[in-house]
Amino acid sequence: MEYLERRVGMVNRRLESVIESTAPDELADQLESVVLAGGKRVRPAVTLLACEALGGEPETAVDFAAGIELVHNASLVIDDIIDRSEVRRGTPSAWAAHGYGPAIIASDGLLGEAFGLFLGNERAMQIVAESMVELGEGEATELVDRPTTEDEYMTLARRKTGALFRAAAELGAVAGEADAATVEAFGEYAERVGVAFQIRDDVLDATAESDDLGKPAGQDEVMDRPSLVQVTDLTPEEGDARAREQSELALQALDRTGVDDTDAKAYLRDLAEFVVVRER
Repeated sequence: MEYLERRVGMVNRRLESVIESTAPDELADQLESVVLAGGKRVRPAVTLLACEALGGEPETAVDFAAGIELVHNASLVIDDIIDRSEVRRGTPSAWAAHGYGPAIIASDGLLGEAFGLFLGNERAMQIVAESMVELGEGEATELVDRPTTEDEYMTLARRKTGALFRAAAELGAVAGEADAATVEAFGEYAERVGVAFQIRDDVLDATAESDDLGKPAGQDEVMDRPSLVQVTDLTPEEGDARAREQSELALQALDRTGVDDTDAKAYLRDLAEFVVVRER
C-alpha cells in the first residue's frame, strides 16, 4: 500500500503546485475545491504504473498523470451539472457550491491547466485529444442517442469511461518510451478496466446506499440515465459478471505488453481485479 501511496502523493503534490500557480485566486480556490477534495486517483496511478512497468521512472510521467486527472475532474464538473447532482465525493459538487457559471469556468480552467502539462509531447497531445473526442461523443450519446441494446451500452461505456482510462495508460507507456504496439496493448488493458469500472458503477448505483457511495445512489433511475441495469434486462449479478469478463480481457492485454513481472505490473493486475469488487 505504501508503494501506491508514494505515487499518489507525487501526483497530489504536482496538482497542488499547478493549482497554486493559477490566477486569479478565486479560480484557484474553485479548482482546489474540485481536485483536492478527494478522489481515488486511479487514472494517474495507471499512468505512473504503466511507465514504471516499462522500466521508466515515475517522475518522468508525473506531469502526464496530473494532466489526465485534471481532465477527468473537468468532466466530473460537467457530469454533475447535467445530472443536477449536488454531492461529489461526500462534499458539495462544484455547481452546488459555486453556481453554474463558476463551475463551467472551473471545468474550462482544469482543461487549460491539463493541456499545459501535455505541451511539448506531440504523442501525448494526440492521445488526450482523441480521448476527449471519445468522451464528448459518449456524453452526447447519453443525452440524445441513448443506447437500447447491450452492445450499444458497451460502446457508450467505452467512450464515456474507457477512453480516459486508455489515455492514462497510453500516456504512461509514452513516458516509458514504448513502441506503438506496446502503447496499444496498455491502452486496451486500461480501456477494458474502465469499462469494467463503469459497469460496476452502474451496479452500485442500483444496489448501494448513498452513504456508502459518497454520492447519491439511485441516480441512474431518477435521471433515466442509460446504465447497464436500465438498458438491459440483466440483474446486478449478471452485470457484475459482465464486468468480470472485461477484467479478464484487460489482464490478457496486460500480458501482451510483454513487460516483466514487477511491482508495477502486479499493481496493474490488482487494479483490474479490484474494479469489479469495489464498494464505492
